[in-house]
Amino acid sequence: MSMRDYIMNDVKILDIDQNIGELKKLFNELTYTHLPVAENGVYLGCISENDTRCFEGNKAISDYRYALEGFFTRDTDYWLESLESFAKNDANILPVLDQDNNYLGYVELNDVISHFKETPFIHDQGNILVLEKHFKEFTFSEISQIVESNNNHLLGAFVSEMDEDKAQITIKVTTSGINELIQSFRRYGYIIVSQHQEDSFRENMKERSKYLDKYLNI
Repeated sequence: MSMRDYIMNDVKILDIDQNIGELKKLFNELTYTHLPVAENGVYLGCISENDTRCFEGNKAISDYRYALEGFFTRDTDYWLESLESFAKNDANILPVLDQDNNYLGYVELNDVISHFKETPFIHDQGNILVLEKHFKEFTFSEISQIVESNNNHLLGAFVSEMDEDKAQITIKVTTSGINELIQSFRRYGYIIVSQHQEDSFRENMKERSKYLDKYLNI
């Protein structure tokens, strides 16, 4: 999905000389966190609702040019790139420019999220596992090989958490042989962070722990 499929134009781009008081009224009518601003038809950046609330109503946007945030996406960008821009800028609206920097309109966060919900990673039935390993020791090719060698198919994978020592990798796989898959990952040095009823190793450890506690309390 490219951004050009979801471009909207029902809210016109603001002019840099527009009155702040009018802008506040516009934000009251809309649910957007930001609105795009142009000067002589050229996109400058977005002004945020939070900033606008602190500005004097009798002034113009040009008096607060320093507050404009220059984020945007290209009409040729893929939806995942745009989702990253939404997150980085804490915005629910994203201006769209073409390769010549012409303003084409904007896309909404809800539209991108709706597309994400239809991907196999979210929509298709399967099991989600959260793996943990030193970030220099895992590869996605190894993860894929482990999954496929256990007669599973990988529906998606991403690094969901990372620090200086380790990374957590969230994967979604088809539903067959989940216990065997979990044990295979352990043999390759992965820690299974997520909880699974089918995990016989963890269940055995729980039983042994209960037995040991009972023995120590005799």
